[in-house]
Amino acid sequence: MFRYLSCAGPRLRRRFLLLCALLLAQPLCAMEETAHSESPYFAVDSSDPQLDRLPLKSTQVEVRVLGVIADVRIVQQYRNEGSRPLEARYVFPGSTRAAVYGMTVRLGERELRAQIREKQKAQADYQQAKSAGKTAALLEQQRENVFQMNVANILPGDVVDVELRYTELLLPEAGTYRFVFPTVVGPRYNGKPGSESHKAEPWVSTPYLPAGELARDSFSLQVDLQSPVPLSGIASPSHRIELQQSAPNLAQVRLGAQEAHGNNRDFVLDYQLSSERFESGVLLSRGAEENFFLALVAPPQQVRSEMLVPREYIFVVDISGSMHGFPLDTAKRLLQKLIGRLRPVDTFNVLLFSGSSTLLAPQSQAATPQNIEQALAMLDTQMGSGGTELLPALRQALATPSDAERARSFIVVTDGYVTVEREAFALVRNNLDKANLFAFGIGSSVNRLLIEGLARAGQGEPFVVLNAESADEQAERFRQMIDAPLLANPQVSFSGVEVYDVEPPQLPDLFAQRPLVVFGKWRGEAAGSMRVTGRSASGPYQVEVPIVPTEAQEENRALAYLWARHKVATLTDEETLGGDYSYSQAILDLGLKYSLLTAYTSFIAIDEQVRNPDPAQSSEVKQPLPLPQGVGNQSIGTFVPSTPEPSAWAMLLIAALGMGWLLRQRTRQLERQV
Repeated sequence: MFRYLSCAGPRLRRRFLLLCALLLAQPLCAMEETAHSESPYFAVDSSDPQLDRLPLKSTQVEVRVLGVIADVRIVQQYRNEGSRPLEARYVFPGSTRAAVYGMTVRLGERELRAQIREKQKAQADYQQAKSAGKTAALLEQQRENVFQMNVANILPGDVVDVELRYTELLLPEAGTYRFVFPTVVGPRYNGKPGSESHKAEPWVSTPYLPAGELARDSFSLQVDLQSPVPLSGIASPSHRIELQQSAPNLAQVRLGAQEAHGNNRDFVLDYQLSSERFESGVLLSRGAEENFFLALVAPPQQVRSEMLVPREYIFVVDISGSMHGFPLDTAKRLLQKLIGRLRPVDTFNVLLFSGSSTLLAPQSQAATPQNIEQALAMLDTQMGSGGTELLPALRQALATPSDAERARSFIVVTDGYVTVEREAFALVRNNLDKANLFAFGIGSSVNRLLIEGLARAGQGEPFVVLNAESADEQAERFRQMIDAPLLANPQVSFSGVEVYDVEPPQLPDLFAQRPLVVFGKWRGEAAGSMRVTGRSASGPYQVEVPIVPTEAQEENRALAYLWARHKVATLTDEETLGGDYSYSQAILDLGLKYSLLTAYTSFIAIDEQVRNPDPAQSSEVKQPLPLPQGVGNQSIGTFVPSTPEPSAWAMLLIAALGMGWLLRQRTRQLERQV
C-alpha cells in the first residue's frame, strides 16, 4: 500500500490520507445517525440532491450602544434551496450577560411575533404545529450563553427570517469599554455515558466543519456608538473593521469586506471615552407598575500595599485535545508570564489535566528560579490531547495541602469546552473557605459562561486571552490585581428613597478596575442618595452618589430586562449551590413576567396556516458550525463515544476502500495522459 502511495502524486496522497482520517474519525466522533452519544461530530456532505443541508444562509447583527447599555438585533435567514420540506436546527452562542427579550418570525408577507412560554409547553406546542404541517420556530436556552433555534416545515423556496432582540450592560475595565458578540459554540467535551462529565443533552451533538473550512453562511455586523462625551480608541482585536466617525461622540463600525465569513471567532470591539475618569451615577426608569434603577460606582484608585503577605498559587491548566496548537501555545506564554514573575517568598504548584491529571509536586514549591524552570519545562512538553476532565482536576487541586500562613489563589486556564459548568461552580463555591479562584479563558471563542462563572463562584475575576499578544497584557493585569483587593467587604445603603429587590444581595470584593454595579427597584420619589462603604488598601473607603429625580425616564424597559436577567443569574447560582430545582418556579415566573428567555422559558412562534400537507416527509437538518479559529480537529477526536472503537478488521476495510479509490484515481490520471 505504501508503495502505491509513493507512486501517487502529492495531491492524491493528501486526499487519501484525509479520506482515511475522516472515515476513522466518524465512529470516534460519535456520529449521531449511528450512535446517540450526544457528542460533536464532523459534518458530511449529503449525497441527496433534494435535501438542502445548509438552510442557514446569513446572519445580520445590528448593535446600538447608548451610554452603557447595548441593544442588539440579530436576523438569521433560513432558505430551503432543496426540493424537500425540512426542519432546521441551529445551535449558536450568546453573551453571558444578555437579556433575550424578543423574537419575531417573518415568512413572506406574514410577521409572527413570538410568545414566551414555559419550556415544556413551548416544546409541546412546537411539536404539535410541526406535526400539523405548520411553519413554527422555537428558541430555547441550553446554557446562559448557548441557544438553540428550531424552525419546522420550511418548504422548498421558502425564505424565513428570524429576528432576535437582547440587551446587555457594558462596563469599563481600566478605562476601556468592550462589546463582545460571540459567533460560534465551541465543541463540548461530553465524557463517557455514565460518568460525571457526561450530560444527556442533544444540543451537544452538533456537526462541525473540519478545521480551516469556513462556514458557507454569510455574516455581517454593524455597531452604532453614541456617547454623551467624545469617543476614542475604537478598535477591534478580533476582526478587520471599517470605522466612520461622523461626530466626536458618534461612530459607526462595520465588518471589513474580508470578514464575510468571520463567524469562526468572537467579535470584539473596544472603545474609550474622553473623560478623565469614570463618573459614578444612578440611572432611573419609571414604569406603569414598577420602577427600576441601575447604580454604577467608580472604584477607588489602586494603592500598592507595602505589607503583602506571602502567597501560594495553584495553576490548573487544561492540556486536552481542544487546546492543541494555538490555544495551548498561548496558555504556555501566559504561564511563562504568570509563573515567571512570582516573588521569591511565594510558593506555587501546577496541575495539568486532560483525561487524567499530573501534578508538579505533592505540595507547593518555593518560587525559586530552578522550580520555575522545572514547571515551565513540564508544560512545554505538552501537545494537547485527550478529554477534558475538569471536575476531577478541580477536586484534586482543592485537596492539595495548604499553608495557613499564606493567602491562596487558584488559577484555572482552559478554553472551557465542557458540559459540566454547574457542577464546577458548585464544587468551587463549596470550597470558598480555601482560596480565591481566577479563571483564564484561552482562545477566539471561549466558553465565557464557565470562565465568568468559575471566577464568580470563587470570588475572583475572569480573564479572556484572545491571542498570544494579549497574554502579556492579561498576565500583567492579574499581577497588579492580586497585590491587594481594591475594595474589600463593600456595603451599599440608600437614604431619601425606598428601594427593594436589590441585586446582587451581597457585593463581592472588588479586584478589577471596573465599577461596582447595583440593580434594584424603587418606590415613591426618586430623591436622596446612595452610599457605598468598604475597606481599600489605604484604609476605610466611602463614596456617596446623588439620586436626581429629573433623570427618571419613562418606560425604559432595558433596566427591567437587565434587573430580571441579573435576578435570574442570582437564583441560578443558588440553585446550583443547593443541587436541586428549588428556585425553578421563581426563575420561571421571572421569565414569564418580563418576557425573558431562561432555562425554564422559551420563545415560540407558530403560523396558523397549514403549509405542508405531508409533514412526515420533512427531513431534519442540523446546521454545521465552523470550528473556532485556532481550534484543531483534535477537539472532535477527543470526545468519547458510546459505541466501541473500530476493530482492526474495520480499519483494514477502510484502508482497502481508500486504496481502491486511490488506484481508480491514478488509473484515470494515466488514461488522460495517454
